[in-house]
Amino acid sequence: MSVLSINKNNFDSVRESGKTVLLDFYADWCGPCRMVSPIIDEIAEENPQYLVGKINVDKEPELAQAFNVLSIPTLAVIKSGKIICQSTGVKPKPQILAMLEG
Repeated sequence: MSVLSINKNNFDSVRESGKTVLLDFYADWCGPCRMVSPIIDEIAEENPQYLVGKINVDKEPELAQAFNVLSIPTLAVIKSGKIICQSTGVKPKPQILAMLEG
């Protein structure tokens, strides 16, 4: 499954999906975000059981604020509509997968 581009118009349907959701809060100008992006893409392709989405904080400041994103990249995991895990900074793939499985 490919990565979804998430905005305020489609966020509710993503949050309420039956799947565990991984959100990547990023900005195009952010170097560390560009380091994490291919890892997020890999996870989306290899794990169809998860819904994976990216949120551009410059285009969606309301969503960034709703998740208290103060620094990017920030990753958030949602299960059953609730945030169960949130992490800031570059993480290796095994740590991101552990967040999803946790």
